[in-house]
Amino acid sequence: MTDDGGRHHRQLLQLLAGKAEMSQMSQTLLTAGRVLTGPRGQYVTDGAVLTEGTDIVAAGARAEVEPLARRVSQRFALPDATVLPGLIDAHVHLVFDASKDPVAVLDAHSDTTLMEAMEERALRFLRSGVTTVRDLGDRNRLTLRLREEIAASRVPGPRILAATTPLTTKGGHCWFLGGEVEGESEIRALVRRNAELGADVIKVMATGGGLTKGGPATWQSQFSAPEIRVIVREAHRAGLPVAAHGHGTAGIVAAVMAGVDTIEHCTWMTRKGLGLREDVLDAIVAKGIRICPTVSPNWRMLPMFFGAERAKAMFDQVRTMAERGARLIAGTDAGVQRAGCDGLAESLGFYQHLGIEPDRVIDMATTEAAEALGIADHVGRLAAGYRADLIAVHGDPLRDVAVLGDVRLIMANGKMVDHE
Repeated sequence: MTDDGGRHHRQLLQLLAGKAEMSQMSQTLLTAGRVLTGPRGQYVTDGAVLTEGTDIVAAGARAEVEPLARRVSQRFALPDATVLPGLIDAHVHLVFDASKDPVAVLDAHSDTTLMEAMEERALRFLRSGVTTVRDLGDRNRLTLRLREEIAASRVPGPRILAATTPLTTKGGHCWFLGGEVEGESEIRALVRRNAELGADVIKVMATGGGLTKGGPATWQSQFSAPEIRVIVREAHRAGLPVAAHGHGTAGIVAAVMAGVDTIEHCTWMTRKGLGLREDVLDAIVAKGIRICPTVSPNWRMLPMFFGAERAKAMFDQVRTMAERGARLIAGTDAGVQRAGCDGLAESLGFYQHLGIEPDRVIDMATTEAAEALGIADHVGRLAAGYRADLIAVHGDPLRDVAVLGDVRLIMANGKMVDHE
């Protein structure tokens, strides 16, 4: 046998051995009083989920799923619990520590100590039932390193979709993360570099933000619609979506005109106050652009910070966007001031407070978020062939989403997670 023939033979044997090993994988069977199997509150009572390796084999009525169990090594009976997909936080920053001055803390860290802190935050996300996060801005692309560590099972954490270095203007919002650009050539170069290094999404700071001392006002635009359109075209050419940080109304308008995929915050700020434009909102709905309002887990304290009248106006804008058909997704902006890594369930309570039905709120953190992030073919539902990301909570979240904070069991990528 030639060397090439011998090598191919060995590769074939390894492949067959791998398939044989996979075919002998042990299974995990969970039975529960309720299993959420689809969007808009689809569920079964006396349900079950069967997993094998990293995937779900079956999910549905226990009487139908249990007979499929052949090599079960773990069984969990949760008669008083609801099993649902693992939650998705669509807007986080693992490099920030949620302190009063996260930028100062970031500056004090070397990349080595920052990675250690990021690993701890990733674990806190996971232990709270969040099995996927979209990180929308880091330093030195550290989230890519952490993403690989988690994917290789060297450290525990949620699945990470990373924007890496966000694009901003010279001295603009979050300039300290290294993404300052000026002119079309620099814009294209940074988008391409992010894509080549493995970014999952491109982030653009369409407006200013409160985190950047001495930067543009939160309501001020940073890029024109033609400039954002360059970002969108370059990103889409690389197969990547674009997330636009947009507090100011003018910046939101530019982002919508440019065709971004998601708008983060979307607070409709102007120099004089708040200014939601219904015509622009109609365009957002028509184009299918997702909105991530980035509600803080401490949303009940907003009247103290902004005043009761302004806070009510901010709340009403989110309600208006939901009522007019905007596709909202859940995100906490975890890492910025007072927004910790375990606050998604508390954040979701805001939407129920506005009168949004619990089933739709759950979708915002599961199926809708998965679609917005481009992973809906394998994440966000309990169905055969989907990743084995799931949680069990005590009670019925279809009645009150607050029970999402009472997590009893977590499985991420087919592995059980120890949680506090």
